[in-house]
Amino acid sequence: MLTKDFAICIRASDFSETSQIVTFFTRASGKIRAIAKGSKRQKSSFDGAIELFSHGKIVFADSSKKKLVTLTEFEQEGGLTHLSKNLFAFNCCLLAIELLNTLTNDYDPHTDLFDSFLQFLQNTNELQATRIEKRETLALLILFQLSLLKEVGLQPILSHCVNCKSKHERRETRNEIYFSNSANGLVCRDCEGIYPDRIRVGKHAAGCLTNLKMLAGSNEKTLNEVEKILLHHFTHLSGCSPKLAKYILENLKA
Repeated sequence: MLTKDFAICIRASDFSETSQIVTFFTRASGKIRAIAKGSKRQKSSFDGAIELFSHGKIVFADSSKKKLVTLTEFEQEGGLTHLSKNLFAFNCCLLAIELLNTLTNDYDPHTDLFDSFLQFLQNTNELQATRIEKRETLALLILFQLSLLKEVGLQPILSHCVNCKSKHERRETRNEIYFSNSANGLVCRDCEGIYPDRIRVGKHAAGCLTNLKMLAGSNEKTLNEVEKILLHHFTHLSGCSPKLAKYILENLKA
């Protein structure tokens, strides 16, 4: 049976001199692995070798949801050519792919997540085409990471204290809000003692977490703090630190 879908390449490796094994995150089918026979030939039906971040319409043959399907068509749309112009932006996109791959399962579709991921890649690409701005790139990454957590059912509680349910009042943003991985969210100063893994959250970072609209106008220092908290949380969720985390953290120190 032939299946039509819209897909983003999140991994590509050589299978032979002329063929590739490609992992796609698709809009309707979820994550799939496909063999693209002859994709590296000059005259292939896939518009040339399939590269990371390439996206477009695909057709694949899959009669029983096998681990490896056969790609028959890939109509690639405009490439994200500007991502490679800035190493930090490129690593942010690689981190997004790593987290997406870790937290999603094969053949488990998330249409909203697909749309968010594609929008993140396109926005980051456009940003690099106009100007190199680490702060804005980091804000886009943070928004995508929170979207990812929401779509896979792991959204942290940020509107109130996880334990006592109290709302975060302005008076409590004086370095008196904490984030706990085990609690999966923010905790107030009265409840922080019961969470040994708590991390103190600065006033401005707490404001961003409770009101995402503040991200766009926040300075780089605040965004760095938010990103460090999220990377720490993803490490807790997956049981190990994301491979790209060290590159992002090194750049945050710069």
